[in-house]
Amino acid sequence: MTHFQHLSDDELAALMKEGEEGAFDEIYNRHWDKLFYAAHRMVKSAEVAEEITQDTFMLFWMKRETLEIQSLKPYLAAMLRYEVYRYLARSKQEQELELSIKQQAVTSVSMDQEIENKLLLEIITNLTNRLPEKCRLVFQYNKLQDRSLPDICEELNISPKTAEAHLTKALKMVRSNLSGVAHLLLQILLIAKF
Repeated sequence: MTHFQHLSDDELAALMKEGEEGAFDEIYNRHWDKLFYAAHRMVKSAEVAEEITQDTFMLFWMKRETLEIQSLKPYLAAMLRYEVYRYLARSKQEQELELSIKQQAVTSVSMDQEIENKLLLEIITNLTNRLPEKCRLVFQYNKLQDRSLPDICEELNISPKTAEAHLTKALKMVRSNLSGVAHLLLQILLIAKF
């Protein structure tokens, strides 16, 4: 087995493709830690990261004959990312099922929803921070602090028409940005908290 240690990743990959188990073992020993740490950064759980890393190597061995590897490191990293995405998609489905069961049993606001609301609020605040100052203030006072438009007009020394125009502009910007980006962000952040 020791002669495998002197071979390059590409040579090992070529031998493994021919079914050489020793070459696979060397690849495994050489790259397991790096892949595990990469998975752990993404899923924040040692147990899950270990499972994903094992699945990646199992798939790597099972598909060895059909693999087209240009460079081993990026190839393994891509396989690992794929396994992470598969895991996240599965756990998201489980989460949604769990959440719907919870919602049927409990009517009070769940902790998940509270976290989701906080994240959403943070995203909306970050989005509106890009708006011109008065526009941002009208939106944040009205929508995030529940203050009335007449009250805001008085404080900012603007007319009701101007306040409404600012609010319309801010809402349009928030809606268009929230549709895709925040939805995806929320999913990732909610999954990443495990």
